[in-house]
Amino acid sequence: MISCNRFSPLLGTSIALMAIVSPHAIVAAAEPTAAAAPELDEVSVTARALEVQTLIDRTVYTVTANLQATSGSAADILNVIPSVDVDADGNVSLRGDSSVTILVNGKPSGLLQGSTAGDGLLQLSASEIDKVEVMTNPPAQFKADAAGGVINIITKKTGKGGDSGAVQASIGDHSRYQLAANIAHSVGQLQLTAGVGLRQDDRRRIVQSDRLSLAPGSVTAVRSQQFLDESALRVSPVVKGGLEYHFNDRQSIEASLSHRERNGDRFFDQQNYTSTAAGLPISASNRHSDGREWSLGTDAAVNFAQVLRKPEETLEVSLNRAITRERERYAYVNTYWLPASSPGYDHLYLSLDLVTSKFGAAYSLALSDGQELKAGYDFQQENNAFDNSGDTVDNATGRLVVNTGITNDFLYLQKVHALYSSYRTHIGSWGMQAGLRIEQTRITTHQLTNDRYDSQQYSHPYPSLHLNRSLAGGASLSVSVAERISRPDPEDLNPFYDSQDVHNLRAGNPNLRPQNTRLFELGYSGDMQKQHYSVTGYLRRSRDGVTDLTQVVSPDVVLTTKVNLLSSTSGGLEFSTNGGIGDKLTYNVSANLFSTQIDAQSLGTVGLQSTRGLNAKARVDYRLSGSATAQVSMTRTDKRLTPQGFQDAINVANVGYKHQLRSDLSVVATVSDVFNSQVLRRTIATPTLAGTYSRQQQGRIAYIGAVYLIGNQKKSKATDFEYEP
Repeated sequence: MISCNRFSPLLGTSIALMAIVSPHAIVAAAEPTAAAAPELDEVSVTARALEVQTLIDRTVYTVTANLQATSGSAADILNVIPSVDVDADGNVSLRGDSSVTILVNGKPSGLLQGSTAGDGLLQLSASEIDKVEVMTNPPAQFKADAAGGVINIITKKTGKGGDSGAVQASIGDHSRYQLAANIAHSVGQLQLTAGVGLRQDDRRRIVQSDRLSLAPGSVTAVRSQQFLDESALRVSPVVKGGLEYHFNDRQSIEASLSHRERNGDRFFDQQNYTSTAAGLPISASNRHSDGREWSLGTDAAVNFAQVLRKPEETLEVSLNRAITRERERYAYVNTYWLPASSPGYDHLYLSLDLVTSKFGAAYSLALSDGQELKAGYDFQQENNAFDNSGDTVDNATGRLVVNTGITNDFLYLQKVHALYSSYRTHIGSWGMQAGLRIEQTRITTHQLTNDRYDSQQYSHPYPSLHLNRSLAGGASLSVSVAERISRPDPEDLNPFYDSQDVHNLRAGNPNLRPQNTRLFELGYSGDMQKQHYSVTGYLRRSRDGVTDLTQVVSPDVVLTTKVNLLSSTSGGLEFSTNGGIGDKLTYNVSANLFSTQIDAQSLGTVGLQSTRGLNAKARVDYRLSGSATAQVSMTRTDKRLTPQGFQDAINVANVGYKHQLRSDLSVVATVSDVFNSQVLRRTIATPTLAGTYSRQQQGRIAYIGAVYLIGNQKKSKATDFEYEP
């Protein structure tokens, strides 16, 4: 059992409001007086450059004005949103915390889960996205997992009544293209939607590693250098459909199904060199790979809604099932120059099967004067099966010999039961939303190859409190506190020592504990003439964070595994503003001035490590004429601290142009990463290991395309989205 400490008497009082009592008792306890303030739950601001809606527990961004939404990926869109950073591999972080849950229309997606979530984000087309919700302190109805927060991607909806849809096509450099078509048909109480898409992407990256290591018991350091040139050509088709049917005014059902695949070839050449610290050569070799990748993601969801005794009282029951399958096959040719030797041949086969099943029952009761009660039960089960195998070719006989350093099977099963309740009301001039979520988790793992079983079981309450107050002149003050958890990825628990790379070993840690994080925020927002601005201070305190630990095991081999940090603290001040200057120029600018402190003494470091930095984003739209718009956007992710070193800053610039030919037809041209500057650089410095690692994504991508609208389009509007967690 993991213990829970109270945040403060204020939070303890707020949680007491949600005791299991009758709705009528809650109403009586919280009924506002005649002098109570009006509805204070949200402050909405619409700017021409970027529509922003600030709700009591989240911020909603309408992203259709971003020209990257026409031809880019979901990663391109998320990377321009305040608080959110996305690296070249699609990995997402919120305020520097990479433990983030990404949902699609409020539901988990197999495409965006697990260790391959970054690839899924690069695969998801930005043209499907209408809005993005960012919840740095999520409310109780969302899973407590992911201490960094929750990002909810809202896909585009088509208009009701008759037929509507859109068709778009874009072509890019290096054989890239994107095709998409979506249509909706409404008749009576039934609405049907369908969509298809096809995307081909070509990506190349260059990886360089240079390290100096001192093996245990040795007095002579060895220098290891690697240079890898990799390219991948991937084709991603998607088919999706849905229906919404209203039986009557009290009953309705929604169902959706999507199927995505990714097929592609992957090639690389990797040169390896080792030498003494003085430069005397020890070994030199080359490793060439020809590979084939395939994956699919299928998501199915059904939601039934029933109005109970009165229109404001509803019960929703939902079922979700997501399936992800991955198959990777690689053939390698190894050439040895020093010492000279015959070529070697080997193969690698990677397999993943992930099935996520979810059941939810949610009750909501809207009371008078903006009060609302919510309660529910969630159950989620994840089944992961990893099947990795490899072999080498015996040069003398030509037979395949099993590589025991790679071949292993690993099973992972996680079950999470959750009860939650939240209550929204007014206390004097303050709007309040208080919530409590209690989760019971059981994880079992089985490393079949070593016949090792491990398990974890824990229960924990996760409280949350959101307060806001409207001030004079349209300004708003907000306060929130919450507690959340981050569970290790399934692969991080696999204890098998994986030696896919002759110079690098990897192993999981079945004894990893989940990270617990407490979050505090204080924000202020307002309007001044044609500008909207906001300032938010935040503080996050975590224990048992999961991080990498790299250790030297032999002169030119290191082992990277996972360990828990003692503690970490991060905080900062965020600022954002958007608006217009004259009739032609609109802008939005955001910045995050942050500080991070890590207690990594369990990793062998001395004392606390800390760093400070500034992340910044800016976008400017200039209206060249009534039908033409030019756009420039820039992002900067500053230097970040790691337990054994640091990661350098990354700067990216994008440009775009849109010409509206007719009301239903437009042409868009974009260039992302204009200066080809997506370079991830990491430095490691320990008493036995020092070196640098860089990974450059050849990110300059040019597209030109057209969008054609059909029929009645649904206009975007600000809405308090309430989706299932």
